[in-house]
Amino acid sequence: MKKIISLFLIVLIVCATSLQISANSEIKSGAEIEIPHNAFSVYLCEAKTGKVLYANNEFSPSAPASVTKVMTLLLVMEAYEAGAFSLNDKVRISAKAASMGGSQVFLEEGESVTVEELIKSAVIASGNDASVALAELVAGSESAFVKLMNERANELGLKSTHFENTTGLDDTVTNHYSCAADIAKMSRELIKHELILKYSSIWQDTIRNGKFTLTNTNRLVRYYDGCNGLKTGSTDKAGFCISATAKRGNMQLIAVVMGAESSDKRNAIARELLDYGFANYTLYEMHEQLLEQAKVLGGTADRVNLYAVGFSDLIDKRNSAKVEMIYEIPEALSAPVNEGDKVGRIVFKINGEQIGDCDIVVHDSVSKIGYFEFLSRILKRLVSG
Repeated sequence: MKKIISLFLIVLIVCATSLQISANSEIKSGAEIEIPHNAFSVYLCEAKTGKVLYANNEFSPSAPASVTKVMTLLLVMEAYEAGAFSLNDKVRISAKAASMGGSQVFLEEGESVTVEELIKSAVIASGNDASVALAELVAGSESAFVKLMNERANELGLKSTHFENTTGLDDTVTNHYSCAADIAKMSRELIKHELILKYSSIWQDTIRNGKFTLTNTNRLVRYYDGCNGLKTGSTDKAGFCISATAKRGNMQLIAVVMGAESSDKRNAIARELLDYGFANYTLYEMHEQLLEQAKVLGGTADRVNLYAVGFSDLIDKRNSAKVEMIYEIPEALSAPVNEGDKVGRIVFKINGEQIGDCDIVVHDSVSKIGYFEFLSRILKRLVSG
């Protein structure tokens, strides 16, 4: 009996070890990485696919400081693109916005500032006063805007995030938190709005007709090749945090660091994460494209155009030349076929292992041929023959 129990325990240990290795390989495939963990949590992912390249303590909640503004700016961008306001609209600064401490651009009560200047102030200089002014523009009050922030967090499936303000100031709040994985997810959403990258990639700019200089709180924008954003933050409670984005070629990476000991250590960890991603991975892409025509039986047309919808995946650089494409298309289609119908797929493999697939769809509709049209076609053939 003891032998049976011992054997059972050995099997359990082997299975658990295999699961651990599998889980780690999803995050740390390719070259081994040694990132110093002198931060509360870290996270590295590719923006388009969301693939995780490295993570440590990524789901544990902590104070996010001004990285909170990633969600603030996401809602502002969504409202702007929905047509709620234009960049040239003037915003009258409230007493609440003007009273904000911490990082600020020293907005004065009653001052009129354009939306674009407020966005630049929040993105580049991390202005708390600008963030509150933008929140009031979108929702009427900061408290109403915070409600929208939490609703959007739920929509994005953020499990370890809750907001109490738009700025990340945490000296008077008790239930304001996020985690590295959630910050990365909301950052992915934010950079889908290309306008934000226009501002977050600026090192220095001015507002008030050149009278006030904005300097980016994210030093990586100036000192790291390809860095185009996104947001830094620091408080006594949060430590030093960053969501750093960088693009080289067609690949955009997001590195999140929470709770580092200093701004220099925060930047060093983010840099090392990004270096690892760019050195070891590449984004394989096949864009949407037309394929050869397919034969159609019993249709008003004999052939129809097909196209592949496109495919992208993050792969180890060592495998970039090893991607195999296998086309699965029927020899003929039966009418009717409608534009957008899925009729096949392309399977992508590396070393015989499938890494994904994409649909092959019909480009144009082809109706089923009617009796009289069928008869007319036969008569034409007889006459021409």
